[in-house]
Amino acid sequence: RSTSIHGEIVEQKTLAETIKEISRKHLEEGNGLLLGQCISAIGWVNGTVPNVRGIIELSMTDVAGAGIAVGAAMVGRRPIFVVRFQDFMMLGSSPFVNYAAKVKELHGKNAPVFIRSLASEGMGPVHSGVLHSVFMHFPGFRICSPITPKEYEEAWQVFMENDDPMYVSEHRPSFNNKEELLDIVQKGASITLYGISLPRFAMREAANMLDSEGIRCNVIDILWLKPFEITDRYVEPLKQTKIGLVIDSSFEICGAARSIAYELSDASGYPVKALGLLDQTKCMCHPFRNEAPDAQRIYDAVINILK
Repeated sequence: RSTSIHGEIVEQKTLAETIKEISRKHLEEGNGLLLGQCISAIGWVNGTVPNVRGIIELSMTDVAGAGIAVGAAMVGRRPIFVVRFQDFMMLGSSPFVNYAAKVKELHGKNAPVFIRSLASEGMGPVHSGVLHSVFMHFPGFRICSPITPKEYEEAWQVFMENDDPMYVSEHRPSFNNKEELLDIVQKGASITLYGISLPRFAMREAANMLDSEGIRCNVIDILWLKPFEITDRYVEPLKQTKIGLVIDSSFEICGAARSIAYELSDASGYPVKALGLLDQTKCMCHPFRNEAPDAQRIYDAVINILK
């Protein structure tokens, strides 16, 4: 896809290309660092990492790498820490949770780390997780889940303008996306759908399926999970439909979808439901198949809610 700027055709970048360019500029021009395991060995992390100086290939020690990244942040390098599979954050979270996220509040020092935590579909039981809900629980983090180029640029700008560690929940299937997703608010809508991460694509497909049956949906995208700021953009469509549904790619129980659903319901006075992964191991192998909500599951959830 391309756009015209002052009569000149400009090819739009994919999300992967946007991440790569942001990283290149930070490493070559911003005295930055990029750390992670198997950065160059296996496709430069889905084509999102540039082949430039400033990259540190870490050993396969999931705990130590996070500590190195926090140390680099403490001396002003603003490192990008790449975690190829979000499940690995269970091993390396302690330096972030117990130091980087606390040091500002407790000691007045800063440890700004840009944590690129990648989720997947079609991987095994310890390579498919989506853990942004876990990190929402801890004070001190900014947490977002960008799936478009401009959203990623916004996330990076916020990171560079502040001194907090940031947990960026990425999803590999979104890397080829070039589209900017716009909210859909329409008269006569029956329900307001709020999407987080990968299901935002399926949410639009489900809305089209429902529209073909005469059920209109408002469709609202959520980029920032924490802090999640209640604004008219979120509340006004909900006041119109008087019921909502938050959809996420992480586990539903104690997850981001339920947390944000509660905040929306509390702010509006109307019920908001949540939809996420089933309470079972996330794996794409039968009989443990547990995917992010697809269009059919979202469709079925809406029909059940409206009944």
